[in-house]
Amino acid sequence: MKNRSSVYMLMIAFLLAACAPATPIEPTPDVNAIRTSAANTVVAEFTLTAAAFTPTSQPPTETPTPEVPTETPTTAFSTDPTQIALGTPGVLCDNLSFDNATVDVTILDGTAMTPGQEFVKTWKIKNIGSCAWGDGYRLTFSYGERMDGQPIPLGTVVQVGQEVDISVSFKAPTAIGEYTSAWQMANAAGVTFGKAVFVKIIVQ
Repeated sequence: MKNRSSVYMLMIAFLLAACAPATPIEPTPDVNAIRTSAANTVVAEFTLTAAAFTPTSQPPTETPTPEVPTETPTTAFSTDPTQIALGTPGVLCDNLSFDNATVDVTILDGTAMTPGQEFVKTWKIKNIGSCAWGDGYRLTFSYGERMDGQPIPLGTVVQVGQEVDISVSFKAPTAIGEYTSAWQMANAAGVTFGKAVFVKIIVQ
């Protein structure tokens, strides 16, 4: 009888062991706890992202005070080195004038010439610049018919305010007609100045 009880007990133990699950039963997870944990994770990530993109405040920079431009004085005359006033401000170094009534010393306008005739035209002009006229100052051809014109050297220094006779040696053209030749004063550097003077002849 005792042996039968032992057998029954063993059979019951085997049946219980066979019916038991292979893996231990885990407790059912708490859904609310999972949701709370996920929400906390998202909030933490947003906080880190916002911190990474928050601009760092820069110290205020001082606005530079604009400098007041200084005015450059201007002159009423040429800045060419050969034309700068040396003595009187506003007066050109080289300049001239003449009186229309007395400028033609020889060969008045409309003088008749024979073909190929040689002649010397002389004008009276005045130095109204601030520089004396010395070596290298001369008349130079400007426009019209040159007529083999050759300027005659001044031969003297022309002081400021002084009048002087200047001349050019010409040869009349061989063809019949009316001819005009204009000439202008030039300084030693070859820079022309003042109004031109001219001669006008009629070859007949």
